[in-house]
Amino acid sequence: MTIERSEPAAEADERTMLEGWLDYHRQTLALKCEGLTDAQLRTASVAPSTLSLMGLVRHMAEVERSWFRRVLMDEDAGPIYSSDADPDGDFRLTEADTWAEAYATWQAEIETARLHAARFTLDDLSKGRHRRTGEIFNLRWIVTHMIEEYARHNGHADLLRERIDGATGD
Repeated sequence: MTIERSEPAAEADERTMLEGWLDYHRQTLALKCEGLTDAQLRTASVAPSTLSLMGLVRHMAEVERSWFRRVLMDEDAGPIYSSDADPDGDFRLTEADTWAEAYATWQAEIETARLHAARFTLDDLSKGRHRRTGEIFNLRWIVTHMIEEYARHNGHADLLRERIDGATGD
């Protein structure tokens, strides 16, 4: 699979721009994982950290689910990999965890996020609330936060990929 990545047009309207940058960062994370084996994708950065590329993808599946299903739509969508007993379960990998499953789960959450977001204007408020703070958010805030979340983790992905096979670049 070859990952295609493009920046949004410089003259795009606000929504197109925000959604374009979110997709750009989603594609960047996929690009950082491209061409690696399951074992390489499970490789942790440096002990004692459990941070890995596959863990980042699983984490972002959880983040997509949390913001677009739980907060935006107020769905009773439980965690995928994490639990109250293991809140970092998305980063804890075993030999049984595969890229095919992690990628498919992540892409399904992205598609659901797109469908849910399409039902809102940028100014529309979420139907649900943040589970810890009780706050509600407009879609603009959620999309902007998701761009920030991906951008931060793509920085981690840069370092992880370089450690695995020396590949660098944006």
